[in-house]
Amino acid sequence: MPGTEADDPAHRPVRCGMCGRPLTGTASRRTGLGPACDAKLHPPAPDIRTRRREAEQDPLPGI
Repeated sequence: MPGTEADDPAHRPVRCGMCGRPLTGTASRRTGLGPACDAKLHPPAPDIRTRRREAEQDPLPGI
């Protein structure tokens, strides 16, 4: 029946494309993935500062 909640796209049940759980958040519904599944597919970039280490160097002559 038109005008009921079942026909409203904002209330239509959307499921995660990876695990099948119902999606409730707007961003999750837009991407089709829940937050946990999205984090599995798109892990955060590594922090470059944690990979750096100090190198021992001899002083430059003349400085």
